[in-house]
Amino acid sequence: MLKVYLDNCCLNRPFDDLSIGNNKNEASAKMFIQSLIKYKNIELYYSFVSQAEIEENPFDDIKAAIMDFIETNATAFVGENRLDEVKAIADKIMSTGIKPKDAAHIACAIFAGCDYFISTDKRLLKYQTNKIKLINPIEFMDMWRVE
Repeated sequence: MLKVYLDNCCLNRPFDDLSIGNNKNEASAKMFIQSLIKYKNIELYYSFVSQAEIEENPFDDIKAAIMDFIETNATAFVGENRLDEVKAIADKIMSTGIKPKDAAHIACAIFAGCDYFISTDKRLLKYQTNKIKLINPIEFMDMWRVE
């Protein structure tokens, strides 16, 4: 079964202004991915990095909705007890110019053995590695429909 890691940009997309750019299409694709997770077609992984970033959300209702979905549907969690392993991977990623939080997210996904890292962050999606496929939710949805 495919393992996916959704970064916070992706998790928050349905709560963004859907009249801007491609937000509505990305939100729809994220909800499609969420249904795949809910019905056990793919597995959701998350981490202490995700958890901390979600906690920073100033909107309690959004924070609660995202955490409820994750806690109800996630298959696995990369905890802070894996900080040393995650940091070693993140340091290599940061050496390519990726910001620390983004590198930590990707590192957690790689450490967990995820197949896909799903994000709406166009800048971040430019990072390439043979350890995990970085993809936007629309591309993931299109790929899923083809298979």
